Amino acid sequence: MTRRRNHRVSIINLNTGRGARATSHPYPARTPVLALDFGAVSVLVTTTASDRVTAADVEFARQLAREAQTFARSVERSFHGMPDGTGLAA
Repeated sequence: MTRRRNHRVSIINLNTGRGARATSHPYPARTPVLALDFGAVSVLVTTTASDRVTAADVEFARQLAREAQTFARSVERSFHGMPDGTGLAA
């Protein structure tokens, strides 16, 4: 991941759990949309323009996929082997 050049102004923390979903919406006549739903809050991840995909869009999508896979492995590793299903802080 590249280093951020802009100073963060704020951070939004969206917790996973009951009701949290990630859904990909491919469309035949426009670029795809990734919806992240956290109860009453939804985040839509879209490309720069709805009618074309840039190299930067492809790069971001690949980075997002890599980081999501890393996140999933970390969550699974923390959860693995817990008989009560509550998981463990690693």
